[in-house]
Amino acid sequence: MIQGKVEICGVNTSKLPLLKSAEKEALFSRIEEGDKEAREQYIEGNLRLVLSVIKRFSSSNENVDDLFQIGCIGLIKAIDNFDSSLNVKFSTYAVPMIIGEIRRFLRDNNSIRVSRSLKDTAYKAIYAKENLTKRNLKEPTINEIATEIGVSKEDIVYALDAIQNPMSLYDPIFTDGGDTLYVMDQISDKKNKEETWVEHLSLSEAMKRLGERENEIISLRFFAGKTQMEVADMIGISQAQVSRLEKNALRIMKNYLTA
Repeated sequence: MIQGKVEICGVNTSKLPLLKSAEKEALFSRIEEGDKEAREQYIEGNLRLVLSVIKRFSSSNENVDDLFQIGCIGLIKAIDNFDSSLNVKFSTYAVPMIIGEIRRFLRDNNSIRVSRSLKDTAYKAIYAKENLTKRNLKEPTINEIATEIGVSKEDIVYALDAIQNPMSLYDPIFTDGGDTLYVMDQISDKKNKEETWVEHLSLSEAMKRLGERENEIISLRFFAGKTQMEVADMIGISQAQVSRLEKNALRIMKNYLTA
């Protein structure tokens, strides 16, 4: 779906600029001083980052233009919230933000189908809101957004309501340059403590394919309802190691159950 597609949302992806590190630093310094042109250049110079992320979702049935637009929203949020003083690469901060935005869209879009025209109106309104906030240093009213994009305020409210998303379990909340910590990693899995879905999926057999440590992690996470941080403290390893072992264990179990 994504491979080989050159023009996305009217953008010729084969001609996207590629910024060097020095150029990025110079542009971001100008952005922090309120330079709108630098912000636009920085967005354009990082669109390749959005493209690299949406390739991960090539197996989805969503229109690549929609994924690209959603990814761009995540990119813009990353640019507007990035703290260059933290000595972290922008891509390290931005990728989880873009992934989280796309995952939230995919999860919510599966249950409620929103028309293309509504989504376009909503995206324009969101982009206009960000521009007006930057320009006027305050959050704009619906009337101001309506005037900016030439759409009635009623249509804007309807469009924004149609794509309104609850917090996703896949929203990234922390990354230190390694594995990203998501919302789901910080909450107990109470549902799996109360329901006997193991019987229906023959998980007891699948778990026999795991090593001792992976088996312990799966038991603590999905039977005892522990968070990854709690499991890490209990068995004496880092949260990042728990995350990697958990993902590998789930992959092994999935392969067994779907074989």
